[in-house]
Amino acid sequence: MNSLFLAAFQGFSLGGGLIVAIGAQNAFVLRQGLVKRHVLPLVLFCALSDALLIAAGSAGFGTLVSSSPVLLQGAAYGGAAFLGYYGFRAFRSAFTAQSLSAEGAANLPLGRALATAAAFTYLNPHVYLDTVVLLGGIAGRYAVDDRMWFAGGAMTASLVWFAALGYGARLLAPLFAKPLAWRVLDSLIGVVMSALALSLLVSGVTGG
Repeated sequence: MNSLFLAAFQGFSLGGGLIVAIGAQNAFVLRQGLVKRHVLPLVLFCALSDALLIAAGSAGFGTLVSSSPVLLQGAAYGGAAFLGYYGFRAFRSAFTAQSLSAEGAANLPLGRALATAAAFTYLNPHVYLDTVVLLGGIAGRYAVDDRMWFAGGAMTASLVWFAALGYGARLLAPLFAKPLAWRVLDSLIGVVMSALALSLLVSGVTGG
């Protein structure tokens, strides 16, 4: 029994560290949390998406993904285009009146919010490398029972993180009553998205 809890703890710790490091998805959930719009559906969608990818990696699909350079390269170019466009929108919002009331986030329909979250999740090759390849590869080293607990720990970390991010964001609401705070946030989001887009574009060109 101790080995099962150890596997779950290791999965929770490693999964939490990797999930926190993924910037685009986190930034979007944070922004929607600040305006208290579609928080629960987005938290559940992101957590369930991670759970699906972690389960796929634990089942052995990590080897398939890592051995398919065409798949990774296609995802790199698609992800770079999407993140670059979203980064441009964030910069534009930071320097226009849109950032003063965050209307873009507040008025975003549920369907578009989920579609945007899906794009951030499934068009980012780093997500596959972190969840399917890395976590899946480590899970494969465990015995079957321990592997399930390891994957469960990583899935739990994802749910806890996105819930904390989405619902904890409202604690920052007084700060974001100031227009300058929205400008700063949008600028930071623009930097994150642009950096991720550039890294994906470079990895697509080099095949790395």
